[in-house]
Parts: sequence; C-alpha cells; structure tokens
Amino acid sequence: MITMEETERHTETPKQYDQPYVFYVRNEPVMQAALDVFMLINKHGKGLLKAKGNTIPSAVAIANIIVEKMLHNSVSIEYITLDSENTAVFGKRMLSTIEISIIKN
Repeated sequence: MITMEETERHTETPKQYDQPYVFYVRNEPVMQAALDVFMLINKHGKGLLKAKGNTIPSAVAIANIIVEKMLHNSVSIEYITLDSENTAVFGKRMLSTIEISIIKN
C-alpha cells in the first residue's frame, strides 16, 4: 500500500512556476500567442519561447512578430537554441526542439 508520504515525495512542480517568463508554444492562433508573449515580456522583462516538433514554425513566427512588428527597437533576441531529442513515444525518431529568448533592451 502506498502512503501519502511516498506520493508527496514524487510530485514535481511544473516548469512554469520555476520560470514564470517561459511560454510553451502550442497549436493555437499565432497572433493570440504573440499577444500572450507580449504581455509576458512587459511583465517580466524577458520571455522564453519553447516549442517541439510541428510547433517550431509557430514559435519562429511569434518571435518575428514580437521583435519586428510589436516591440520594434525595444526588444531583441538574446539567443536561439536548436536541439533534438530521442523520445520513446516515436520509437527511434528524433524530435526537434527550439528555445528562443527575447529580452528588453
């Protein structure tokens, strides 16, 4: 029988609470996501876009909308990290990931 103490030790806090400026890109309209990132950058002074697989083009589009159109000359891209991971869900296929960091100047 599992006790309450054993279940409490294995619970993890979501990544969103560790870093409140992280935005996980999902399959939603790009403009709506860009407005969410816009508010995130205004609140925290920086934003980190994270995307996997088919949502990578949306993350790039959101970053371009923020940097080139919405907050022109007041924000810049700090760094872009491209990576891939081997997941058990897809067997031996690799899943691409991207992180785009946007900061206020």
